[in-house]
Amino acid sequence: MGSCFMKPFDVYPLFDIEIVKGEGCYTYDAQGNKYLDLYGGHAVISIGHTHPHYVQRVTEQLNKLGFYSNSVQNSLQVQLAEKLGKASGYEDYSLFMINTGAEANENALKLASFYNGKKRIVSFGKSFHGRTSAAVRVTDNPKIVAPVNSGMEVTFLPLNDIDAVKAELAKGDVSSVIIEGIQGVGGIRIPDDNFLKQLRRVCDETDTVLILDEIQSGYGRSGKFFAHQYAGIRPDMITVAKGIGNGFPIGAVLIAPKFKAVHGQLGTTFGGNHLACVAALAVLEVMEDEKLVENAAEVGEFLMTELKKISGIKEVRGRGLMIGIEFENSAADIRRRLLFDEKVFTGASGTNVIRLLPPLCLTKQQAELFLDHFKKVLA
Repeated sequence: MGSCFMKPFDVYPLFDIEIVKGEGCYTYDAQGNKYLDLYGGHAVISIGHTHPHYVQRVTEQLNKLGFYSNSVQNSLQVQLAEKLGKASGYEDYSLFMINTGAEANENALKLASFYNGKKRIVSFGKSFHGRTSAAVRVTDNPKIVAPVNSGMEVTFLPLNDIDAVKAELAKGDVSSVIIEGIQGVGGIRIPDDNFLKQLRRVCDETDTVLILDEIQSGYGRSGKFFAHQYAGIRPDMITVAKGIGNGFPIGAVLIAPKFKAVHGQLGTTFGGNHLACVAALAVLEVMEDEKLVENAAEVGEFLMTELKKISGIKEVRGRGLMIGIEFENSAADIRRRLLFDEKVFTGASGTNVIRLLPPLCLTKQQAELFLDHFKKVLA
């Protein structure tokens, strides 16, 4: 009999590369090759790999206490809520901490339904909100919705079509509208500022809860703290994850004052644990100290301006360091050559779009370096 071992479930097709080390905007594989990281592991690495302040804060906390339950006081949660409120301009909102983006969206959708007693949800074409029950149902990809998740009432509408939204909300049975600050998986599609303003208005008029999914587009990535702030609106709830912990699994919901907490309604085992809070505090400290939101705006603007000068690209879209480069045909080969020939990590959405989601500390020099590699591959 041959020996048999448990293996990881084969969920993703994997590049034949093992990344074992990271520093700032660079990663290193097991063979010692150095890669420029323009992807940050799906927009997760916000302040750079192994940032010394982050490592120090998390290590110090781990040496004190990694975890205790939410049945006792945890002043780190209070500190984090205050700091995040200040950084984002949402000081009058409350913070509910959980572990992932999908979980943040689950809780936002649930809280909205508790609040107005309604069932139906409006989402948008090409949206992605996560892979758990409600989050996957409001994601516009039937392939990943299991029969067990399909019972919820969800209506998908075209992005930026305010008349379609008004028609649905007029029916009076919609609990919430969920929309990404910028669609990530959908190909860096940006909701028009005017559309978001009108969306806010019609949600108010119909007592519909407006949920802004800023999981990928938030936390400074767009060049403002949240992408929806370009439109000058205030949603009822904002969901965050990815960049909030620089790799530590954290999700959260920022909740408007009109929602009243009811004991026993929401809950979490790991959410807001001591280690998670300190990781999130360290991220905000570095973002403030190194002016990373401003850097994302500046370097992102430079990158997009330069990308638009390159011929052979169909369209460049984005805000800050959330950039989509669309080609007429499949971009898979370009992405592969960037990775294996030029040692540059990028992302993709769909077949034709290359997605750039670098750490927010990307310098102009590193952006220029990327442009050189990119032009080489296109040539």
